[in-house]
Amino acid sequence: MSRVRIIGAGLAGSEAAWQCAQRGIEVDLFEMRPVRSTPAHQTAEFAELVCSNSLKSESENTAPWLLKEEMRRAGSLLIEIAKQCAVPAGHASAVDRTAFSAAVTERLSREPAIRIHREEATRINEDELTIVATGPLTSDALAEEIARLSTDLFNTESRAGVPPPPEPCRTGMYDHPQKMGEAPVAPHPLYFYDSISPIVEADSIDMSKVYLAARYDKGSADYINCPMSKEEYDRFYDALIAAESVEAKDWEKLNYFEACLPIEEIARRGRDTLRFGPMKPVGLRDPRTGKPPYAVVQLRQENLRADSYNLVGFQNHLKYGEQARVLRLIPGLENAKFLRFGQIHRNTYINSPSLLMPTQQMIAHPNVFFAGQICGVEGYVESIATGMLAGMHVSALVAGEEPLVPPRATALGSLVHYITHADQKKFQPANITFDLLPALEKKIRDRKLRHQMQCHLALNELQGWLDRRRSAELARVS
Repeated sequence: MSRVRIIGAGLAGSEAAWQCAQRGIEVDLFEMRPVRSTPAHQTAEFAELVCSNSLKSESENTAPWLLKEEMRRAGSLLIEIAKQCAVPAGHASAVDRTAFSAAVTERLSREPAIRIHREEATRINEDELTIVATGPLTSDALAEEIARLSTDLFNTESRAGVPPPPEPCRTGMYDHPQKMGEAPVAPHPLYFYDSISPIVEADSIDMSKVYLAARYDKGSADYINCPMSKEEYDRFYDALIAAESVEAKDWEKLNYFEACLPIEEIARRGRDTLRFGPMKPVGLRDPRTGKPPYAVVQLRQENLRADSYNLVGFQNHLKYGEQARVLRLIPGLENAKFLRFGQIHRNTYINSPSLLMPTQQMIAHPNVFFAGQICGVEGYVESIATGMLAGMHVSALVAGEEPLVPPRATALGSLVHYITHADQKKFQPANITFDLLPALEKKIRDRKLRHQMQCHLALNELQGWLDRRRSAELARVS
């Protein structure tokens, strides 16, 4: 078996395809766009970044930095391309999203081992090596197919020793609510709702009312900061709370991801919650006053031309007219021209702890792998990471070897450990944090020193894992 089917050419699928191709594996890469689009995508390019253009912190000895450093050392294509397409973002890693997706598409399109299919894949053959990397916007037809494969785990006598997932996740899937007497509704994967931040034209920002700064002076001063007085904040808050949201469909339960809540949801939790969240002024001293403002809205550069900026952390679920009215209350944005309004979309993911092995293979169907947000990770870097690992694991299987899981002490290993060992009843997508990594044997009270030691240990463990992988690959070639 020397060909691999990869369904989805997003971040995870693109990385997985490249990893397989580099190891001499022929790939059939399926991407349904532009034949069929999604509510959130705007192009047909591979690895399109939808919600934000940030790949998180580049500050050394942070959890996002550690994950990216491990991926750099392991040979991630997309992390390499992200560096080439970087835009100024202080201590964060941000990219020109158009240049980034175009570069990924071009790189994979000229890879001879990758055959691209611009069509929707609706069936999964459990006898074929397959990586499902369809992301949070998996089509209904494929979601039904995933549900079919998931039920096999608990309908097979040979799997009798495997405990079933908890209710209401009999197959790792949730059902839509239904009223008494109605016909049963087809099962759909677990889900939460995610939101997208607005983008404004740079020329429409009143630069006389804003200032450039990076929080705590970390990195260069690349963020535009819109300061607010208490009176301005109160006026904005009251307008936000009163603004009309997009109406949810009757069957939709708005189950938001806590790390990416719409601003109006944060605001409803209390008048000052925004000032401790996306509008936190700490570390953003206004050079004109010498003091931090009462509240602040940060804008981050969207592309290399610097002709557009996104409102950091301002994802929302308001009607477009309401967004324009409320957001123009922000100092400097009174005449803002919006290139994209905020919006909400549904993110699909499976109950991985009940369905997947640590190698990201289905327990019931070991030829089928999952990667990206659909397997229960949250974030661009995390999605790329699981795609990279899935490509490596599939390549090992093709070579007749056992896939080698990253050590638990690494960020890669801890991320996969979480999605395959978390409590099935409480499973929710996760970003990489130090909480996912195992505690050090020796307790260290100083947080910065503790994180430094965890990173040092993780990178040492990673090197041993990479050495073992390379030894196996060299032995295979010889």
